[in-house]
Amino acid sequence: MWLKYAEFEMRSRCVNHARNVWDRAVSLLPRVDQLWHKYIHMEELLGAVASARQLFERWMAWRPDIAAWNSYIKFELRYGEVERARAIYERFVAEHPRPDTFVRYAKFEMKHGGAERARRVYEHASELLVDDEDAEVLFVAFAEFEENRPEVERARAIYKYALDRVPKGKAEDLYRKFLAFEKRCGDREGIDDAIVGKQRFQYEDEVRRNPLNYDSWFDYIRLEESAGNKDRIRDVYERAIANVPPAQEKRYWQRYIYLWINYAFYEELDAQDMERTREVYRACLKLIPHKEFTFAKLWLMAAQFEIRQKNMKAARRILGNAIGMVPKGKLFKQYIEIELHLGNFDRCRTLYEKYIEWSPANCYAWRKYAELEKNLGEADRARSIYDLAIAQPALDMPEVLWKEYLQFEIDEGEFGRARELYERLLDRTKHLKVWISYAEFEASTGLAEDNGLNKNHAGYQAQQIEQVRRCRAVFERAFDYFRTNAAELKEERVMLLEEWLKTELGFGDLGDVALVQKKAPRKVKRKRPLPTDDGSNIAYEEYVDYIFPDEVTPASNLKILAAAYKWKKQKTY
Repeated sequence: MWLKYAEFEMRSRCVNHARNVWDRAVSLLPRVDQLWHKYIHMEELLGAVASARQLFERWMAWRPDIAAWNSYIKFELRYGEVERARAIYERFVAEHPRPDTFVRYAKFEMKHGGAERARRVYEHASELLVDDEDAEVLFVAFAEFEENRPEVERARAIYKYALDRVPKGKAEDLYRKFLAFEKRCGDREGIDDAIVGKQRFQYEDEVRRNPLNYDSWFDYIRLEESAGNKDRIRDVYERAIANVPPAQEKRYWQRYIYLWINYAFYEELDAQDMERTREVYRACLKLIPHKEFTFAKLWLMAAQFEIRQKNMKAARRILGNAIGMVPKGKLFKQYIEIELHLGNFDRCRTLYEKYIEWSPANCYAWRKYAELEKNLGEADRARSIYDLAIAQPALDMPEVLWKEYLQFEIDEGEFGRARELYERLLDRTKHLKVWISYAEFEASTGLAEDNGLNKNHAGYQAQQIEQVRRCRAVFERAFDYFRTNAAELKEERVMLLEEWLKTELGFGDLGDVALVQKKAPRKVKRKRPLPTDDGSNIAYEEYVDYIFPDEVTPASNLKILAAAYKWKKQKTY
């Protein structure tokens, strides 16, 4: 809209009016680059270079992106203002200190200032951005600049400096460029001496000073793997795993154990020596002090390796030893999953029984065992498992187990059993959610006699009435419980009435809203003191209390009448 407005003023040859429009636009929308570009373009067309420069300065004050700075620099270069452009570049790299911006600056200096100025830019950037995540771009550009001079030794030194500092995971392009550089200007032996040899010396020094610094061993191993000499790689792995943590505490072993894992991976994937891989796993499992702690991950990896070798007997032996020596939930889960994929359901049953025997409070194990039987169509087995589970004296997530058992009976159409389950659950807990769930069950499912009768059939209507009666009876029991045995839980009683009311409304013509409404409480605001540290009450807070109809007793009414009579008698005399 602003663009059209300004263009209209220009077509009307009202330059000042157009400038006013542009000024208002860039003041209101300073982040819209297109407005600045158009405004500056207009001033350039009018020959107002100074005005255009002022606009650029106003724009730069808003700290725009890289494209805006590049536009400013190109503007100055169009008018031959090299020094101005250089000053802008200085501000530009200070505002956006990134490798790509410094590379642009260096290329500018190479074109307008010479090699020495460009080199100073690169050197300054190398010091400033040595830890930048994109530093690789900068070093590659710097090395290529020196190579083009040609300053081969300078370029080689830059590559070496960069390879020492850029993280290994981000130096792939840098390493590839260095190889290409050496092919042009050196030889393969030079590459090994310059990179692998120097870094090998550094890592040897590090692991000699601190042999338990496993990160140094990992770096050293990666270096040797990049060189590709199998004997050297295995030698470093063997030397690394020989440095066993001095204390039998798991936290000291958590990093060390990955040396073994990487060693096994190397032998299997790179060296493709399966027997050596098997020996690595065996040696590692033998070394771990399983009486103190274990690593389920390692047992599973050893078993999965045997599965990849199609040796199920060995895999079962490993997993069997694992759950026999150091049973853990992760081991049971993975072992069961393997047997399940193979269709060995009897083995799965045996494993679940061992799992439950080891951890009888684990609801996950009970639920998965019952789920297995359900999926196999063994409803009686599943029911027996659920019964054993809920009979346990302690469970980690009993509410989930009860919920699944109830849903199982409902899905099976065993509404009578589900009702008995709810009663058993109420013997254990009288939680509000249990009462509401029970009532919802009676309202929606409820009857074992539902034989798919037509809605207009008299029998169907009788069943609806029976459902309403059963549901209402549950709400009545719940309300009586909270009224007599948990009178202090007034908010729970209110929530119960709210659910009851919704249910009665859902019954339609069969519902009795008045039955619930007459039990509804009256809200009152009360104050209670807020105690302080010294025990004095200096403030009060308001809270909402509920007064139920059955709490207003005749005795309280008589007291009010007596007080009124006494006041009237005093006034007469």
